[in-house]
Amino acid sequence: MKKVFGLLFVAGLFAFASCNNAEETATEVETTEETVVEEAPVMEEDTTTVPVDTTEAAL
Repeated sequence: MKKVFGLLFVAGLFAFASCNNAEETATEVETTEETVVEEAPVMEEDTTTVPVDTTEAAL
């Protein structure tokens, strides 16, 4: 009789150990973080310069 109870006890331990929450493991695998990279707008330099004649300004 002790062997039968021992066998049932071991079978119960395996059954208890094999029962887990499958939803938790599935959500852990699917959880991923996405990195969003935003580009800043480029400021254009003003290249329209007017040459200044320094000889006329001195007069």
